[in-house]
Amino acid sequence: MSSEEAAAPTKTVTDDDGMSWWYRWMCKIAGVLGGISCAIAGVWNCVTVNPLNIVAGVWMILNAFVLFLCEVPFCCQFIEFANAVAARADKLKPWHKAVFYCGMAIVPVALKFSFNTLLGNAIAFATGVLYGLASLGKKGDAVGYARLQHQKQPDEEKPVDDGAQ
Repeated sequence: MSSEEAAAPTKTVTDDDGMSWWYRWMCKIAGVLGGISCAIAGVWNCVTVNPLNIVAGVWMILNAFVLFLCEVPFCCQFIEFANAVAARADKLKPWHKAVFYCGMAIVPVALKFSFNTLLGNAIAFATGVLYGLASLGKKGDAVGYARLQHQKQPDEEKPVDDGAQ
């Protein structure tokens, strides 16, 4: 065994979350579209004199940056730490991403509820929902479910002994 093989890191399993390749790509595309909508709506929100609109707009621009950084790090090649952040984001479980993305999308709407903040964050929130659905896992098959129900059935039909005689 050479020193290169010994120094090579062990293979990390990224498919243990149960997501298929097309669902993973759908989540990434939703993240990109959510980042684009957050960026456009955030810039539009900042063009005002209302301080809450400006804060919500800046938050939306930060949401767009985080979505781009986590989902498509090649768009942020000029940032030195982009690959490290993307690698760490890929190791997160789907429900962690769901909570993070949905939480990021709710904050600007809570700051200033308007049509612009609502529509700008809708796709980013939908990305979190997609990751949340991925954390539920795959749908079970009918045969396995029927077998499970058949095994449970005798337990339910047992007479209950109340001990009163």
